[in-house]
Amino acid sequence: MNWAEICANPVLRELPYKIQTDQWGHIVMSPATNEHGMYQAKIVALLSRFLRTGMIITECSVQTREGVKVADVAWASKAFIKRNRGKNPFQEAPEFCVEILLPSNTVIEMNEKKELYFARGAKEFWICDQNGNLTFHRNTGAISNSELAGQFPHQILL
Repeated sequence: MNWAEICANPVLRELPYKIQTDQWGHIVMSPATNEHGMYQAKIVALLSRFLRTGMIITECSVQTREGVKVADVAWASKAFIKRNRGKNPFQEAPEFCVEILLPSNTVIEMNEKKELYFARGAKEFWICDQNGNLTFHRNTGAISNSELAGQFPHQILL
């Protein structure tokens, strides 16, 4: 089953889980908590204040060499949207992808996801932990602040 078929499947469409695929095309599901959704909403709200251009995307699907990965939040420039509008999943990663950690996530998993997004062209990768603390990364390593959204806070308060 490919990504378009997964998205169109009426049984899978209504699942209360985050769905991704692995490198073999198997569906991987992770239950999201209400706090996960709250952090996601706060990040979107803050991004809309700090970035006046481009587009904020929630549940952004990106085809990687290890299957389709879904960033909790992403930001894409107008140029990215022009190149990729209508594609599902995107064949390249938006300029930055944000992952909000679930209790089931591991450091290894996040490092793998980070590398997969960078391999597809992401410029930054952000991680929001379960306490709302954010870390920012470029493909060269951790950075003290986002270079694309420099005023973005280091902690999300609920």
